Amino acid sequence: MAIKVLEIHHTGYRLDPGAEKLEDTASFYSDVLGLHRDRGRPTIPGIPGLWINVGEVGQIHLFGGNQPSPVAKGPGQDPTLPHIALAVADIVESREELERMGVRYWAIEGLTSPDSLQLFLNDPCGNMVELHQFDKCRCTARNRI
Repeated sequence: MAIKVLEIHHTGYRLDPGAEKLEDTASFYSDVLGLHRDRGRPTIPGIPGLWINVGEVGQIHLFGGNQPSPVAKGPGQDPTLPHIALAVADIVESREELERMGVRYWAIEGLTSPDSLQLFLNDPCGNMVELHQFDKCRCTARNRI
């Protein structure tokens, strides 16, 4: 049985490590594209960045800092690498299904909130995909309050 994906929530890109690029990048998304940063982004030690709101459902997550990041699990297992994030109906069931199907993945728990669980896997071309629990992130406008 396939995992039940409900929505695309964010794409993750890298920022130049320089702190001056952070504000330049925020200005680009605001002044050029008319998008605004999510001021509620949690502080993640060692991972400076921006979350840019895109409509009611969606964000662009921009990650800075040195690579590998402090939360990397190993080579290629760093949530600050470029990726796409999808919301799933049930993250625990999704984890069980990945294990049942023998799909390689890695997990990060408690990074953006104490109860967060993010699963990361790669498609056959090496593109990273993040799975997280629907309605538990700031990617949707209703959760940015």
